[in-house]
Amino acid sequence: MTSNTPDRARTRFPGISSRAYEHPADRSALVALRSLTGFDVVLRRLSGLINERAIRLEFLGGSVRVGEDQFRNLYDMVRDASYILDLPEVPELYVTQSPVPNAMAIGSDRPFIVINTGLIELLDEEELRFVVAHEVGHILSGHAVYQTMMMILMRLGSRLAWLPLGNIGIAAIIMGLREWFRKAELTCDRAGLLAGQDLDAAKRTMMKLAGGTALNEMSTEAFLAQAREYDAAGDVRDGFLKLMNLLRHTHPYAVVRFAEIEKWATGGEYERILAGDYPRRDQDANAKVSDEVKDAANSYRESWQQSADPFIGKVRDVAEGAASAASGVFDRFARRGGDSGPTSSN
Repeated sequence: MTSNTPDRARTRFPGISSRAYEHPADRSALVALRSLTGFDVVLRRLSGLINERAIRLEFLGGSVRVGEDQFRNLYDMVRDASYILDLPEVPELYVTQSPVPNAMAIGSDRPFIVINTGLIELLDEEELRFVVAHEVGHILSGHAVYQTMMMILMRLGSRLAWLPLGNIGIAAIIMGLREWFRKAELTCDRAGLLAGQDLDAAKRTMMKLAGGTALNEMSTEAFLAQAREYDAAGDVRDGFLKLMNLLRHTHPYAVVRFAEIEKWATGGEYERILAGDYPRRDQDANAKVSDEVKDAANSYRESWQQSADPFIGKVRDVAEGAASAASGVFDRFARRGGDSGPTSSN
């Protein structure tokens, strides 16, 4: 594969904070997730189980690490995205053999990126640039540790089925993590656009994720109309069914991501950032979550729980006891050295 960098220069954003492009639902969902009973217990226990070195060694031994001599174009992309978003250290990037078109950022101390071959085969150069920058956005935003946590919990969940409450507690935390991660994807689509600065490539990526490579058979206008139809779909029953459909997914539907990035790119905020008007990272310590965001988080959490009432109502009653039961299991795993190998991401 050869590099095909556009002739136009891309704007760089020195010191940019993830607050500049953070989707409001991302922060609200994370606040709601952190307030879920038992989450703080599980997070503390998992911090002792995450063996980042073991995870990295698995990819070092079974995948291809990009560099000057391997997948040079991807190597240039991750360096370029890190430069534009002013990430202090360029993350490692691995290509792994899988037909599933997917990418992820994992790790805690030194997060790294993994891209499946199915995604490389699906996308063109500028679309891949958007995806790589999207994953760099996950790292800049501090999302990678939570994604790693979700991967480990998904592995442990099946092992806790023998506990009366443990599996329900883990399922609740996984459900909360997935709901947050779907919103975090919207944040990092914005990061991908900021680094790639090609809205058409971002749109094509969503269309290909939904319908494959036959772009000549698709229409951006019709796809946007489809997104609006999905968003406006019917009554309470439709809202409930949409939620239930999403529960097993870690990513929002492609039409939703398409509409969200279109709205953000044309709403003025993207242009302000390009012009240099954005919050800086060195101001993060002084930033405060507004009362409006807190109210939005509470409203978001309540609506999520109400919509998922057949399951979440039961989980709320037992989550604290479930977390305690799961906590004992985490202690046992930690004494044995744990099992923190990665799983496939949806």
